[in-house]
Amino acid sequence: MAGPLDGIRVLDLTRALAGPYCTLMLGDMGADVVKVEMPGTGDEARGWGPPFIEGESTYFMSISRNKRSVTVDLKQEAGREIVRKLIAWADVLVENFRPGLMDRFGLGYEQARAINPRLIFCSISGFGQTGPRAQQPAFDQVLQGMGGGMSLTGHPGGMPTKFGIPIADIGAGMFSAFAISSALFVREKTGRGQLIDASMLGGQVALLTFQAGRYFATGTAPGLAGNRHPSIAPYETFEASDGYVNVACGNERMWQAFCKALGLETLLDDPRFARNRDRVENRAPLVDAIQARLASLTVAETVAILEKVEVPCGPVYTLSDVFADPQTDHLQLRRTIDHPKAGQISVTGFPWQLSETPPEIRLAPPLLGEHTDEVLGELGYGAEQIAQLHESGAV
Repeated sequence: MAGPLDGIRVLDLTRALAGPYCTLMLGDMGADVVKVEMPGTGDEARGWGPPFIEGESTYFMSISRNKRSVTVDLKQEAGREIVRKLIAWADVLVENFRPGLMDRFGLGYEQARAINPRLIFCSISGFGQTGPRAQQPAFDQVLQGMGGGMSLTGHPGGMPTKFGIPIADIGAGMFSAFAISSALFVREKTGRGQLIDASMLGGQVALLTFQAGRYFATGTAPGLAGNRHPSIAPYETFEASDGYVNVACGNERMWQAFCKALGLETLLDDPRFARNRDRVENRAPLVDAIQARLASLTVAETVAILEKVEVPCGPVYTLSDVFADPQTDHLQLRRTIDHPKAGQISVTGFPWQLSETPPEIRLAPPLLGEHTDEVLGELGYGAEQIAQLHESGAV
């Protein structure tokens, strides 16, 4: 069944993670993604490891399904001419070079728009295309720090801590895919493409949401709070006898049910814990009382008790636990793909389903340059021309 972006053609000039995650999302939704890579080396993520499977980076393979790989040397005019033909072919171009480099190649937005006025041109960078930091190099952890998230992550008195996944890269990729989809929708009405300037910094600041709201309201930076929600209590991680469990009492009904189910009715009569704002202000004695009770229970016992009264809770899973959970299995959040070198590999599934146009895995993560001749043929190059391009090193 065709995906919602079936028929949309994406020229992918990205590497590493932010850009490739964007094009992964577009490919999963049905777009034809042609990934342009440097001959011989390709996307630097191909070298990120271990682990490798039969020489193929698991990092690269995790973000590269549903793409076709073409090798093109942008330093050669013959290579740039291939990209110009791809610009004419494409609906969307995504790039994450340092700002200004595409212009120096003669492939920037103005040049691309002259070739294809309907083109959606998405530039992803660390700090945006303009401004005092535009030329500053950026990687995920740098932006996690500069975007404010690390100042909120970690235990009080400890070191600011990055998120366990590259959220600055992934966030930028997700926001870019959303912007591209929006621009495609607008193009249906106007017939015109447009430029998208997406930044990792912008994505990190957007994700601050209520934490930024707290700062705007008080003028005080929230700081490190460990696993505790700053505005709701109890809403944090507790230690059971055999592991950790998260509990989230998001309203008064849940608080009442929580106390009654665990035999903590005395807390309901304590004026220090009467309302959520009281519990937040008196969090330390509240947590001590709850922790003493949960220390006598296993994680499974705690979850069973609280699930029965519909209080949100859950264990802290390892990845082994995640992929063994029956709900993960039901949602098909682990998929398998047959790869031409690595054999059968596992990848994550889709975070959403559409009833009429579902996402699907159509292509395995490509080998470097696997589809070069195929795509050149589609662009009108003959067999002799393709052979000459290979011989010159342009592809």
